[in-house]
Amino acid sequence: MSLWLILIIVGVVLLVLGIAEVVGQALLWIGVILLVVSLIMTVISRGKSRV
Repeated sequence: MSLWLILIIVGVVLLVLGIAEVVGQALLWIGVILLVVSLIMTVISRGKSRV
């Protein structure tokens, strides 16, 4: 299981349960940032492999 998915799941669970809203939001945003960065890196690496 990838790190970004774990962070998003844990963040959502914490937000839904209302246990630690600040921590949940932080984990959620970190997971989203990691997801976006990994998607960008995948697109860049696929572009280089075709050339």
